[in-house]
Amino acid sequence: MHVSLAGFFTGLSLIVAIGAQNAYLLKLGLAKSYVGISVIICALSDAILIILGTAGMGALVSSHKSALRVIAGIGAAYLLYFAINSIRKIFKSEYLAVSNQEIRSRKKVVIAILGFTWLNPHVYLDTVLLVGTIGSHYGNQRWWFAIGAAMASVIWFTALGYGARLLSPLMSKPITWKILDIFIAVVMAIIATSLINTAFAK
Repeated sequence: MHVSLAGFFTGLSLIVAIGAQNAYLLKLGLAKSYVGISVIICALSDAILIILGTAGMGALVSSHKSALRVIAGIGAAYLLYFAINSIRKIFKSEYLAVSNQEIRSRKKVVIAILGFTWLNPHVYLDTVLLVGTIGSHYGNQRWWFAIGAAMASVIWFTALGYGARLLSPLMSKPITWKILDIFIAVVMAIIATSLINTAFAK
């Protein structure tokens, strides 16, 4: 259970951020257009990427201890970079300006969601490399970590898509995203410290 919770909060911290995918899904939710198919695509894509990352990184670190330290160092550096960027955004007036833009056909919406997900280079760093690296530290229990991370995606995308109309007044306020950025920065810093301590403990 604690491994799944670690995966859940890691996954949640990585996806709860201002980005093209979240912004577009929020707009679909506000318009009540193609929300179901969009949520499924987002959650399923994350699950596939998490599985790939967990499987690949787990096999790599199990046979190469030196690789573990290198990857842990890279992962920790990226986490700290992520945390610093989150802190920097707190001092900016960045927020999601949700407009009533026209929602196009189902086909175009699906293509857009797939593009925001699979053509984003950060998704491979976050979901494949980072989640895979952190999950690999749990050994045989890494799949529980992956399940927790995947569940975070399901819950977040579902809440964002279907709760958009209820959350729209709150989500449009800069203070909401500032609070989220503080949460993300703290979690990322804690995970980075844990990653370094685990990799270099012996």
